[in-house]
Amino acid sequence: MTTLVACSHGTNDPAGQHAVRRLIDDVRALLPGIRVMPAVVDVEEPQIGAVLAQEASRDDVIVVPLLLSVGYHTAVDISRAVRTHANARQAEPLGTHPLVAEVLADRLSAALPDGWIQRDHVVLAAAGSSDPAASADVEAVATRLRSLIPVRVTVGYASASIPRIVDAVADARRDGAVRVIAASHVLAPGFFAGLIRAAGADVVSLPLAPDPRIAQVVADRFHAAR
Repeated sequence: MTTLVACSHGTNDPAGQHAVRRLIDDVRALLPGIRVMPAVVDVEEPQIGAVLAQEASRDDVIVVPLLLSVGYHTAVDISRAVRTHANARQAEPLGTHPLVAEVLADRLSAALPDGWIQRDHVVLAAAGSSDPAASADVEAVATRLRSLIPVRVTVGYASASIPRIVDAVADARRDGAVRVIAASHVLAPGFFAGLIRAAGADVVSLPLAPDPRIAQVVADRFHAAR
């Protein structure tokens, strides 16, 4: 048997903690018979190193990052913990899976009950990373999202990368947008979701989790790594 360790960033936000717990419960429902254990890389417990020390002593382990792009946490925090165990492997993060863009599109639709209007502009609002591969992941999501919605889509980042979300929102208005909608490219409520809400968009969509399709992405990443 192989254990799935679902490793999130961690948050002090109770709503964010609840969203991640619900996501992990949805993953368990999709993978009956598979042991699914939570872990985090920051803020909360249990930390990924401690979880792997316990789980890898009894089973093969696949760590699925509950993160939306590559970056420091996947390349350093999680990878370092995985490398210390010969029977542990690391799956890809979630963001570039096609279902993620579908959930983003549905979150946008839910945030716009009266539908799209002419000269709407969506800013895909991501957390950001200094790793160029993370920006490539976000751009891949933006490309898919453009195929699903009828308005212009640009990208903004909460930290570490440019343009910042606040600047992307301002640029959209200078380019003639009548309404700017921030598509929250974050998994759950928390610090980065708060930065997105504060960036000045007219409308902000909800984070991606919980949603059965995000649980399916986690399951798909697990199966691919297995």
